[in-house]
Amino acid sequence: MKKSFFARWRASFVAGLLIVLPGIITLAVVKWVFGTITSFTDTLLFFLPYVLSPKHIYKNGMDGAMFWCWSVLAIVLAVVLISAVGVITRYYFGKRLIMWADSLMLRVPVLNKIYGTIKQVDDAFSSGKKSSFQTVVLVEYPREGIYSIGFITSEQRDEVSKVIKEKCVTVFIPTTPIPTSGFLVLVPEKQVTKLDITVAEGFKYIISLGALAQDAAPPKIK
Repeated sequence: MKKSFFARWRASFVAGLLIVLPGIITLAVVKWVFGTITSFTDTLLFFLPYVLSPKHIYKNGMDGAMFWCWSVLAIVLAVVLISAVGVITRYYFGKRLIMWADSLMLRVPVLNKIYGTIKQVDDAFSSGKKSSFQTVVLVEYPREGIYSIGFITSEQRDEVSKVIKEKCVTVFIPTTPIPTSGFLVLVPEKQVTKLDITVAEGFKYIISLGALAQDAAPPKIK
């Protein structure tokens, strides 16, 4: 039976969407990341209005959003400055300077709480230490009978385990397709199902919306 015009159009549209969607999502993510970064790095070019006319800097010729080329320059400048900080930390003077800056930030009321917490998270994820994501697991979340993929970040042996009266693990459950945010849940260890896949494979599965599953046999459950 010959398909109607609408049926043929719908099949063509779905096929085309599957082809262009990865590119559109990629560009959208890049645009979002670029916009987020430049909202901070553009401030490094505070001196430009003193050197050039506003019409050469801003899109509306007066103030506000900069041309994209200046934002790219700001990102490059930020990379150079961060690299310079990394270089000076190799020397005694640089190490002492960083220690002094840390000490100063930790003495400022209110700010010290925020800075101290962020620094602890940064230390946990630093490249010089073992990955904070230890194991890929399945947990029943957001309700019983529904499973989510998560990553064990630590084993709890503190007040939490004492209150629950059993050993618990901390599990981070990322959102998809951008796993930079998510949910932190404390789960009794016996209720966690460990998967025989790597952390990289787990993230690949989440970012791809579950489309990139393992080609091999299903994950082994430990």
